Amino acid sequence: MRVMHAVAAVLLLAVLPASAQTGKPPDPKASDLKAQDFRLEEVSSFAEMPLDQLKPRSIAFADKAPENLLEPGTIFMRYEAWAKARPLEAQSLGLYPGYTEPNADIVVDGTKKHFKEKLDMYVAAGRFVLPRAPASLDLARLIALPFVEQIDPAIKHRQIGPTEVTAAQEPKVIYNQNPHRRWCDGRPTVICVRSHYMLEGRLPLGIQLANKIRDPSKTIPPYLDFESELTLRAPAEVAQSGLTKLTGLDTPSIGAIDQSIFYINQAMQFGKLVAVFQQYPGDPNRTVVTVFMALAIEANVLDKKKEFAAVPVLRNLVPAQVLAGKSSFNSGNSLSAGLPVYARGSVKAIAALIERQ
Repeated sequence: MRVMHAVAAVLLLAVLPASAQTGKPPDPKASDLKAQDFRLEEVSSFAEMPLDQLKPRSIAFADKAPENLLEPGTIFMRYEAWAKARPLEAQSLGLYPGYTEPNADIVVDGTKKHFKEKLDMYVAAGRFVLPRAPASLDLARLIALPFVEQIDPAIKHRQIGPTEVTAAQEPKVIYNQNPHRRWCDGRPTVICVRSHYMLEGRLPLGIQLANKIRDPSKTIPPYLDFESELTLRAPAEVAQSGLTKLTGLDTPSIGAIDQSIFYINQAMQFGKLVAVFQQYPGDPNRTVVTVFMALAIEANVLDKKKEFAAVPVLRNLVPAQVLAGKSSFNSGNSLSAGLPVYARGSVKAIAALIERQ
């Protein structure tokens, strides 16, 4: 059962940036995104590529943490190592203000239980420049299904209200409830969505094979279900939350888009996407957009290497390899291609969508 649970985790992880769709066919203009593709410039950090060196329609992209922070043989950082080395990231990219790695007493069905979950983090960041004044952008229009549904048409979404949020009495669901307000509510500009992704390529076959070796009453489905909130942070909130410190740019911000994945049916604890919009230094007619992504995976998912290696048909489904896009089961350019491929594609799609606004 543990082996299959880890297989399921492999499949779920590329979900971070997608957020909402109505289930209707994607906007015809979505097909134009590839033609309008931005070009990625791989960097170790934004300091490696100053803004004046970032070419038009290029994205500086960084997702490779220093070796001393990575779990051996993976693309992930232990949560505690990440929070200690990068406290501003942990503060800004946590699920909600004050979020910490789960280690708390919570009440489940009237019974007090201790919930402790070790997490591993994948963190990525992209930066691009738009040849437009910040004031020309209407960020509130981006907090809507027509914007997010075009990021990846393979993911199907529908908008939900505060009362429709999953309320399962599972420890991680309870822990992920925002203690400051109810998800999908209490914000001037906010929507929530429920999303569904059917695995593609050879990954469903991997699930099918793995299901054959576990309890048939506890099979894992070849799809992912998750829920997220998309909201707009006002300029004052951006400054107060320290996001301008995180971007490293001391220029005015017109606001930020904030996506919080607070529920997922298996293996992941939470996801976060924040896109910060700021004036280009010394030029009020250009806008710098910095996109941050953070994904928290239950650490026990990545501790399954020996179990997978012991089963011949699953050796290519070692979670860390699939998540990194280094398995023969990876395919395509979407979620099933692995987390790094999907993260890059999503940042490029977001850049193209914002540019077209």
